[in-house]
Amino acid sequence: MNLYRPVKIGSLELSGNLFLAPVAGYTDRAFRSICAGEGASFSFTELVSAEALCRGFLRYESNAPAANLIRRGENEKRYAIQLFAGNSETVYKAACLLARLTSADGALCDALDINAGCPVPKVVKNGAGSALMKDPSNLGRIVEAAVRASSEKLGGIPVTVKIRSGWDSDSINYAQCARIAVEAGASMVTLHPRTRAQGYGGKSDWRHIADLAAGLSIPVTGSGDLYTPEDAREMLRETGCAAVMFARGAMGNPYIFSAARSLLETGVWQPPSFSMRIKAAFRHLEMLAEDKGERTACLEMRKQFCAYTKGMPGGAALRDKIVHAGSIEEYQKIISDY
Repeated sequence: MNLYRPVKIGSLELSGNLFLAPVAGYTDRAFRSICAGEGASFSFTELVSAEALCRGFLRYESNAPAANLIRRGENEKRYAIQLFAGNSETVYKAACLLARLTSADGALCDALDINAGCPVPKVVKNGAGSALMKDPSNLGRIVEAAVRASSEKLGGIPVTVKIRSGWDSDSINYAQCARIAVEAGASMVTLHPRTRAQGYGGKSDWRHIADLAAGLSIPVTGSGDLYTPEDAREMLRETGCAAVMFARGAMGNPYIFSAARSLLETGVWQPPSFSMRIKAAFRHLEMLAEDKGERTACLEMRKQFCAYTKGMPGGAALRDKIVHAGSIEEYQKIISDY
């Protein structure tokens, strides 16, 4: 049985089922483009504040760096913009604004994703992210608002939602939240089977993904503890989910998509060489510099380079130098010396 297969999300047809998750501070436009080039079938922006869009803090002019949060990557054939907010009115207004913001260069996104899973305090304190797991009816209103805005302004692109298992171990309500989201018009549900209280610790409970996949009529995407191609294969086998979504497992390793596809289709895969990883890192840096300027790109790439060099012989010493690099030339010299 070939586990690599197409996925249909509402009106959106995807050629494969290997997705890149939204990861704040990592899945920038440049990295998403690299992952798409390596076989990511679908990718998601970093979480975007609906409130910031409504207040005009995110503009699409080419000289506005924040625009890169919502622009399509060079290689991205299919991508979604992920919004977070604690109320439906803000989501509706923000989604309507995206029709103007993203159509400036014809790069209309292919889906809207609602973040109902982020556990970070600054997101949760405003009733957004995983705080929505405590108020399923509000989650439903937010999804409905996004669907309405999509229908009116965005050509009916699908609305998806990413949730957790619940707020804590005493309130495991992913099935209820997913059902409400579907009733509100969601075309796909992604489940990260940890509670908000767990954060990113402990072990994700894939049984929740299997339960949701068996109970919903729309595609369910699984996330959580996907670090290798084998993990992706096992999640697809064990849970029956339609797709898998790599998050931390893809950081510094965009080749995980081509490797996972190879494993799913042929049963074997080859890990990327260190030189391939470094090459991808420099391409990432160059693309980021085009978007944000060299200085900003070099600062932001410090953590990215740490991810790209994880596991490399002498990597710790290399990372000690990289975190002080302030120009592309300095990055090149450090790597050359290594």
